[in-house]
Amino acid sequence: MSRSSLAIEPLSFREALGHYASGITVITSHIDDEPIGFTCQSFYSVSMNPPLVSFSVMSNSASYPKIRQAGRFAVNILSGEQVRISNQFARRGTDKWHGVDWQASPLGNPIIAGSLHWLDCDIHAEHVAGDHLIVIGEVKALNLQEAAATQPLLYFKGQYCNIAAPDAV
Repeated sequence: MSRSSLAIEPLSFREALGHYASGITVITSHIDDEPIGFTCQSFYSVSMNPPLVSFSVMSNSASYPKIRQAGRFAVNILSGEQVRISNQFARRGTDKWHGVDWQASPLGNPIIAGSLHWLDCDIHAEHVAGDHLIVIGEVKALNLQEAAATQPLLYFKGQYCNIAAPDAV
């Protein structure tokens, strides 16, 4: 049997990828007086020069077409205290912004209060990849505030988790 004929079961693939811990972000934008956003764990840095980042989104996302139309987005890197925000923005068809405090970024994107850090981006490129789109953004502004003892919100093996404090290692 050749390697190319081996079928990868979707559930096994998902379980295997769940063994990679990732941070949680909320990708946001603003268009026609409407804030837009969705939870995203597939975020990563691409290039230092120019400063590029990327995220992946389902091709059938209800939120992403509006972000594409706006041409810009913010990456809100969630803190360990923002599980409710992550869950709220992961739902479809609900008022994701109910009870969420935010302010406009330099590019006009929503910055969610309490986020660990944020990056303000223009859409640089978009690529089709299977049932997802890979979106690359050029960073135009970012948060330089020092987040003292705040921990990131992490996701591992299908659940939120915490990391040990740096002095506990």
